[in-house]
Amino acid sequence: MPDIKSITKLVQNDFAATNQVIVSQLESDVALVNQLGHYIVAAGGKRLRPLLVLMVANALGYQGTQHHQTAAIVEFIHTATLLHDDVVDESDRRRGRETANSLFGNAASVLVGDFLYSRAFQMMVAIDQMQIMKILSDTTNKIAEGEVLQLMNCNDPDATEASYFKVIENKTAILFAAACELGAIIAGQYQHSENLHRYGLHLGLAFQLMDDALDYVADSEELGKNVGDDLAEGKPTLPLIYAKLKANESDAQLIHDCIKNGGLENLEQVQKIIKQTQSIEYTLEKADYQVALAKQELNQLPNNPYTQALYELAELAVERRF
Repeated sequence: MPDIKSITKLVQNDFAATNQVIVSQLESDVALVNQLGHYIVAAGGKRLRPLLVLMVANALGYQGTQHHQTAAIVEFIHTATLLHDDVVDESDRRRGRETANSLFGNAASVLVGDFLYSRAFQMMVAIDQMQIMKILSDTTNKIAEGEVLQLMNCNDPDATEASYFKVIENKTAILFAAACELGAIIAGQYQHSENLHRYGLHLGLAFQLMDDALDYVADSEELGKNVGDDLAEGKPTLPLIYAKLKANESDAQLIHDCIKNGGLENLEQVQKIIKQTQSIEYTLEKADYQVALAKQELNQLPNNPYTQALYELAELAVERRF
């Protein structure tokens, strides 16, 4: 099965052009903005969200260069959310490196995140397409709502599966959806925009479900962050919610207390309960279901290597097995 590198190779020239836009738009007269901005962007990751913009635009036959600017905007919005998210979560590792806030401080991270948001909106104005601005402004607002919902859910042992899905839809999946929809808008293929929005939404949900499963079973190097971070922060993700629901009374009370108080003192015991209740398997079933829904949304697209790569990206979202 193809990996992310072989998929990215399909749009390698577009990817390089997008990276050039990112680097040029990071420039600022303020040294700390340059330093911190380049640090977080250089951390890279798979850059799935800009990749989706490029892949969809190509799948629909787009020939211009506007998708480079749009992909860079999506990456700036994503990066800004990471900077703010790490401050809120007090994280010290992301993508296998120290977080920006652990190196530069919380204040600098928040303010440079604000710079990236505002630069993204400057770039939207330069594109001068109201529909693109509407999609991205609505998406940014939804992401902020998702962050607040997650904050409200933190340390809430009564959080439900429904409230969890609401958080990850707004916090994570909505930007995947926007990236895919934007690819269709740029290509002028408006008839595909709703299908591609739903494809991205299901893909983003699958991606986040896998991330939340990996938090309890992967090693730190593979995960790129500390195992058990969600438990330490008292985040009621699906593995915990399901384990609490299916565990015996004493184990359910332990999970209740862990969510309420946070911390890692009981990580090993919680991992045992998650294993006993098959909570990881349940989470993976939900992720597989989202992938199946995502792939269905691609059926109306032209049959070409880029569309095939979108199918493969959906499968890769849940291929990070253990």
